[in-house]
Amino acid sequence: MKIGLGLPIDDPALLLTWARHADAGPFSTLGLLDRLVFGNPEPLVTLAAVAGATSRIRVQTEVLIAPVHRTALLAKQTATLDRISGGRFTLGIGVGGRDDDFLAAGVDPRRRGRRLDEQMVLLRRLWAGEPYGEGAASIGPAPLTPGGPEVLFGGFTPAALERVGRFGDGFLGAALAPKHLDGLFRDVEDVWEKYDRPGRPRLVAQISVALGPQDTVDRARRNLLDYYAFTGRAASMADGLLTTPRTIGAAVADLAGIGADEVVLYCWAPDPEQVDRLAEVVS
Repeated sequence: MKIGLGLPIDDPALLLTWARHADAGPFSTLGLLDRLVFGNPEPLVTLAAVAGATSRIRVQTEVLIAPVHRTALLAKQTATLDRISGGRFTLGIGVGGRDDDFLAAGVDPRRRGRRLDEQMVLLRRLWAGEPYGEGAASIGPAPLTPGGPEVLFGGFTPAALERVGRFGDGFLGAALAPKHLDGLFRDVEDVWEKYDRPGRPRLVAQISVALGPQDTVDRARRNLLDYYAFTGRAASMADGLLTTPRTIGAAVADLAGIGADEVVLYCWAPDPEQVDRLAEVVS
């Protein structure tokens, strides 16, 4: 099973240090979350820099809130990132859950699901080199990956799981215990069969971690509380933070047991020495 790292968001200047260390270690992927009305770095810009600072590790949005992005520009940005990374880009994508992101983008949040469906149809067309529409030709560059970058859908609703079967290559389950994620993984596999897709969907899990001295753990917990404040469940999310080699290793083993192809260890504190500490755990 592959192990990725989720990049911390509160000190963007350190992210290339994280990327270089991770690229030299046992990790498969570097993920980065997306929000508009928050202090996180913009993910596509940041992952382009990360791709340039690395040579083998994949880069992944985790997840990009697609409905707040203009679709034609998103097609161009993602195809460009896929090409300049040498095909190492995965587009993790979802609808988002914060109304203020949509307000700032001038998008109606009540249409976000329908908008994402429409976006996926257009993205697939544009990545295939088809014209945008009447009066507008194709939008390049062509992605390096045939048909466009790998697409993973995040979310917990039936509509989100249906999108895996209709448009995606797999599913990204974030911040859920294995006993809950197990059911979602099985539902995704059922949807995959429903749409008669070949092979099997790629199943990716995410857990929140902080490994280091107490100030690293405390900072991670504060960042989790801040990021998830809008949910009303911030305390429980922070309580789920894994902070020891034993608990991290056990969680990875449990997720492997339910069929995860990859587990992304999402880091909520900027201490870059965590890369080496976590490398020891997964090795």
